[in-house]
Amino acid sequence: MHKCSLFCSSFKEKRLTHGVIVGCLLAAFTISIVFKSYFCTQLSVLHIQSQSSMDAAENQFMMFKDAGLLQELVEESTSAKSIFNACDCEPISNYCEINGDVAVQGNSSTISMVSLRTGIPAGEISWTVKPYVRKENAAAMDLVKSWAVTSMEFLHCDLIQTVPAILFSLGGFSGNHFHDFSDLVIPLYITSRQFNGEVQFVVTDNRHWWISKFRGILGNLSRYDIVEIDQERKTHCYPSMIVGLKYHHELGIDQSKSQLSMKDFRQFLRRTYSLKRAKAIKIGDDARKRPRLLIITRRKSRSFTNIDKITRMASSLGYNVVTMEPNISTSLGSVAETVNSCDVLMGIHGAGLTNMVFLPDNAIVIQIVPLGSIDELAKQDFEQPAMDMELRYLEYKIKAKESSLISKYKADHLIIKDPLSVHKQGWDAVRSIYLDKQNVKLDVKRFRPTLLKALQLLHQ
Repeated sequence: MHKCSLFCSSFKEKRLTHGVIVGCLLAAFTISIVFKSYFCTQLSVLHIQSQSSMDAAENQFMMFKDAGLLQELVEESTSAKSIFNACDCEPISNYCEINGDVAVQGNSSTISMVSLRTGIPAGEISWTVKPYVRKENAAAMDLVKSWAVTSMEFLHCDLIQTVPAILFSLGGFSGNHFHDFSDLVIPLYITSRQFNGEVQFVVTDNRHWWISKFRGILGNLSRYDIVEIDQERKTHCYPSMIVGLKYHHELGIDQSKSQLSMKDFRQFLRRTYSLKRAKAIKIGDDARKRPRLLIITRRKSRSFTNIDKITRMASSLGYNVVTMEPNISTSLGSVAETVNSCDVLMGIHGAGLTNMVFLPDNAIVIQIVPLGSIDELAKQDFEQPAMDMELRYLEYKIKAKESSLISKYKADHLIIKDPLSVHKQGWDAVRSIYLDKQNVKLDVKRFRPTLLKALQLLHQ
């Protein structure tokens, strides 16, 4: 489990006198750098590390759990009334705002703040953060660099910028199209939109192909060159900095937490890629127009093994059928144009369905759910996001006879008849069997009513 260790982690409490606690708190609160205040919904926690008074080898921290008493102490200090926490204790993302002069040193992975009038020597108030959203996912966080945030008496600057910065990682699960949008693009949109382009992106764990792929989006969120900070020898200074990105939920924006919405995000994408269609076809408007059906295909796993038969059946119902198999090297602009030209998008549960972000409003998403009792995952990843995007959603759950697993296991095998027994073995087992080693031979007769339902919706 990886957490923002200054404010959001749990450490063993050190038995100290109340006077020492109050003294250290007030000292920290007089830092001239002003942190934007954030509070966990259930617990406000402040950690202060003083290596001069604690055993650094044991990495011990003082922890203050009583939010009421913390508020009291803040109110007693005139110079600290606007200072509470530096880091937002969100359940998923590591996210910190630092308002005040900040220096970033890439070759040492250090973010430094001015530490004047603290009463504590520079360098003895510090924490580490991994600027990626899935802080409790060990597999993702193992691929994210740790950054030390510390205080200095004075900052040395080689390059002085006049706009704020957002530092974030391109490690983690980047490279998977779903996670590219859910973990990075949408959180970056939420975090940076407030600056209206007057912000600089500072990237760690850089992947050049990622910057190239999403350059259109990045260029419309920031007017400044991207800083690839890891190998940078010069120290960059900023008037303020956000470390990490705001994350709400899978492939979406929670409007209770933001003035933005997925509607805003999709309009932003249409402007970015000059997409022509804002709304899907309404068949009654022009009987000569045939709705376009886009089938997302895959090669390695969860592929349709009878795509030709599916295409013929859909065409017989009145669809113009398009197939697409995007990969990491496919131009995102080309994908966006193709998806936006379609009225119905269908595919087996997987990253390709993420491209529904480019569909026109009122278009229809059909998710083919493979064998494996992954209903909750299907709902969380694509059903709920589709509805938040003002799309219509249909779902088709395959039967065992439509799964390639039936050729490997007998019908009474637990993998076929009781997928939940596999779930008890953990996510790796579920992914390996039902996501990585399963293809689908769609029963076109059984699937036909789903496509007819989509046609019916396009009449409305």
